Amino acid sequence: MFQSIENAQHIVLIAHINPDADSFGAASAMYTHLMRLEKKVTLFCVTEQINPRLAFLPWFDKIRHQFPKSADLAISFDCGVYKRLGVEVTCDLINIDHHKSNEAYGTINVVDTSAISTTQVLFDLFSENEIKINPKMATALYAGLLDDSHGFLAPKTDARSFKMAADLTEAKAEISACAQALFHDNSLAALRLKGMMFEKMYLLFDARVVVHLVTREMMAESGGREVDCEAALEESMGLPHVELALMLRENRNGTIKGSLRSAGDLDVECIAKNFGGGGHRHAAGLDVEGSSLDAL
Repeated sequence: MFQSIENAQHIVLIAHINPDADSFGAASAMYTHLMRLEKKVTLFCVTEQINPRLAFLPWFDKIRHQFPKSADLAISFDCGVYKRLGVEVTCDLINIDHHKSNEAYGTINVVDTSAISTTQVLFDLFSENEIKINPKMATALYAGLLDDSHGFLAPKTDARSFKMAADLTEAKAEISACAQALFHDNSLAALRLKGMMFEKMYLLFDARVVVHLVTREMMAESGGREVDCEAALEESMGLPHVELALMLRENRNGTIKGSLRSAGDLDVECIAKNFGGGGHRHAAGLDVEGSSLDAL
């Protein structure tokens, strides 16, 4: 992989559609490394309205939304399926990820399904190749770890996660800034949307299942964003007895985005894969085309 990077003239780092802190954090850390190597590098994401909570991450202002024609190498981060790149890549592609459902679409695939985040995969690559992690890289890598571990509360959190956190703290990661941005900062629109979602949620099967239905009208009235829906979904898993949370959100084109969260042994990734989706054992997503919440 690093030989391909050394040989490349123009490298594009791809954060997936609607990037989270793991995808953009990994891309940001690699951007810092490539800048030190004096490589020509572009940070790319097809999504133009990126979650403003990620603005604290290094190089956020460097994101471009047009894929450069001169690129001879692309590196994708946290993209389990090719379509999440949001662009057709014709040059060589390095696929760095941790999803069990990864499609291995790259020229080179670096996929570690035992890792809790893609930033953990990248952290290991840096460590194995004796690449020094500076404070900017440490902050970006820590943000991805913190986000995908749900603040170190996810079932997959283990000693490896805390060892990585300790190493990044020693490397001067801005750990307080990461926690504040990812878990505490809120917009008024996000709070309005959360209130609507909790007011309209359904508790089924003796309160073991939570269902959220988010209409386009709710999104428009609150002014909330897609990522705000996910935050409310995560919070509903904290209710007593809840084992499964499902959110169905209407997109502007009339299709539906489904998100699943689970506790215990319930594998929601298997459920999502039956509908063409994917993700992780306890967090997964899927798309329902040509439908609406009224149709369901």
